[in-house]
Amino acid sequence: MSLIRISGKRPENLGVRNGRLTPCPEDKATCVCSQQQAEVRGELGPQHIHPFKYAGSPGDAMTRLLAVLLEEPRCTLVTQTRDYVYAEFQTDLLGMIHDVEFLVAPAESVIHVRSAARLGPSDFGMNRARLETLRERFDDAE
Repeated sequence: MSLIRISGKRPENLGVRNGRLTPCPEDKATCVCSQQQAEVRGELGPQHIHPFKYAGSPGDAMTRLLAVLLEEPRCTLVTQTRDYVYAEFQTDLLGMIHDVEFLVAPAESVIHVRSAARLGPSDFGMNRARLETLRERFDDAE
């Protein structure tokens, strides 16, 4: 558990609009999003991360995702609907808060993901690493 908590203000632009998560600001290196499709020299941009893939029903995928999240230390579920989850993760050392979102897209059989640090110019790749770890746990729970 961290000794301090540097939370910052909860963003007001989170959630789903027109079936999409909020895009990462272009100048924010501390954000990754699976719906971020901006290309840089013919390749996906640095803020893009792949969504979680699943087989089976969207409901089963959401149940599996929630089970993975509930096992995570310093994770607080803030909002949960049939196809959307918003969670706050607190970093271990400084207690920084990262906002993490998941959106089930049944037509694609994926769960879109977005993770962003609230404060600071760098997260040292923590948001991307966290989502990759969660992806591994999600896949292993299948």
